[in-house]
Amino acid sequence: MSDAYRRAGVDIRSGHEAVERIKSHAESTHRPEVLGSLGSFGGMFELPQGYRRPVLVAGTDGVGTKLRLAFELDIHDTIGVDLVAMCANDVVVQGAEPLLFLDYLATSKVVPKKVEQIAAGIANGCRLAGCALIGGETAEMPGFYQREDYDLAGFCVGVVEKDDIVDGRAIEPGDVLIGLASSGLHSNGFSLVRRIAADAGRDQDRPFLKSLLTPTRIYVRPVLDLLSRFSIRGMSHITGGGLAENIPRMLPSGCGARLDADAWHVPEVFSWVKEAGKLSFADMIGTFNMGIGMVLCVAAGEAEAVLGSLEEQSLEAYSIGIVERGEGLSWKEPKQ
Repeated sequence: MSDAYRRAGVDIRSGHEAVERIKSHAESTHRPEVLGSLGSFGGMFELPQGYRRPVLVAGTDGVGTKLRLAFELDIHDTIGVDLVAMCANDVVVQGAEPLLFLDYLATSKVVPKKVEQIAAGIANGCRLAGCALIGGETAEMPGFYQREDYDLAGFCVGVVEKDDIVDGRAIEPGDVLIGLASSGLHSNGFSLVRRIAADAGRDQDRPFLKSLLTPTRIYVRPVLDLLSRFSIRGMSHITGGGLAENIPRMLPSGCGARLDADAWHVPEVFSWVKEAGKLSFADMIGTFNMGIGMVLCVAAGEAEAVLGSLEEQSLEAYSIGIVERGEGLSWKEPKQ
């Protein structure tokens, strides 16, 4: 690289070191379908055998302002799990098995050790989702980001047999909504949470802030297991917009959903946010997952068996509501 480019703030050597540090983490995620190695211009992946009419399902997302907590706490080895979760969970709700993942990291200054920590989290997320990290990009952009801040984006591709796509068309009134427990806030609503924490004087409370960094739960393996044994009629990943916006996204025209907010355990962090922020229940379910990270819609006759299967997998789950005639989402507010 030229001395002029280095003087402008871009150090290609740091980028090369970061790539070398990342390689072993990426290789730990590889599946038999991966062709080539990290460092090529494009990642290559062969479609798995056995599909008659394979449909590719792609998703992309970021982590949002949860990143700010990672900066402030200087903890970078879990945020990559969030990145994978936000993409892979979106792909699996269509019935697709996540196959491959790519990431994009942009920062003002490449610090190889920090990049490796971020990549280790991404690789961990990929292993949990069963998909291969086959490439990515690290962009050093001095003067664009402040200090050593960075941003992350992820890209996931999955595959599903065309006849097995889960699109909600089979949903009908009387079906049961099953909520899969979240691990906490996941990766949504952090602009509001950080403001509330600052107003409440907890923006310097390191143990509290560290607890907010709990990674987003990845639901891929339990959901794929359910799909192999049950007829899941619809699925919704609870992300931005909370329960109120995401549950209706899986419902066909003419169907609405009704929730019973006393039917599941709401983690303490949500109760604290509601009380400290003086928020209404409508504000909460319109912003957060409220302890439910994914919602499945099943026929009433299969609900008990699905719940039993999830219990066998040690994943907490609840019957949280029903499908009814109408549109949108209604709810019975909690007693307390």
